[in-house]
Amino acid sequence: MIKLIDFSSIAHLDHGWLDTRHHFSFGDYQDPSRVNWGALRVWNDDTVEPGTGFGRHGHRDMEIITYVLDGAVTHRDSLGNEGRTEAGDVQVMSAGTGVEHEEWNKESIPTHFFQIWIFPRDKGGAPRWDAAKFPKSDRAGELVPLASGRKADLEQGALEIRQDAAILGATLAPGQSVTHRLGKGRFAYLVPARGEATVNGLVVPERAGAAISDDDVIEISSKTGAEILIADVPPLKH
Repeated sequence: MIKLIDFSSIAHLDHGWLDTRHHFSFGDYQDPSRVNWGALRVWNDDTVEPGTGFGRHGHRDMEIITYVLDGAVTHRDSLGNEGRTEAGDVQVMSAGTGVEHEEWNKESIPTHFFQIWIFPRDKGGAPRWDAAKFPKSDRAGELVPLASGRKADLEQGALEIRQDAAILGATLAPGQSVTHRLGKGRFAYLVPARGEATVNGLVVPERAGAAISDDDVIEISSKTGAEILIADVPPLKH
């Protein structure tokens, strides 16, 4: 089963310094029909103006993945970590027992990124942060794990998260296709970051969402070329 989440239906808030779209309930946007998709809790589509950002604030018991599309995100946290994550690259913060952090756009252009939250397998654990480069040429026509809790994905260089879940990315040239095996009882959420994708016959426009369940195999193609991200997650434990 695939449900299209049309771009026009995604909650849009313009705070001046931050232009944001929430695929799921977040902050001031609350919709009981869009709270999570399996263990996926948040998919925010954020554009931050130069010289601005998210000041110091705290999280706990959440796996937070940031995928940068344009510009760069400069990170600092209460653990002493500092880093700059550029377009095409990924950072992961496992909040665990609690961490405070800040995220800034210190570039001369707006920074555009996806922020994805996944519930962890278990609560607690030491908080940590990591980042890595993922050149788009390395995922041309191929799904590559960017963040994962699976041993095989970690061996391929994925950043570690504390859940039986994965964020995968691919860039497709016009006419290219990739296949992802989801598995029984699991959930997937797919967003074309750029371009239009066709998912098991359903056309998904740029920055729209495709909520997928009960489909063992996902066939993804693009007539125009596309950059896609998929969250592959288990059911949510209550």
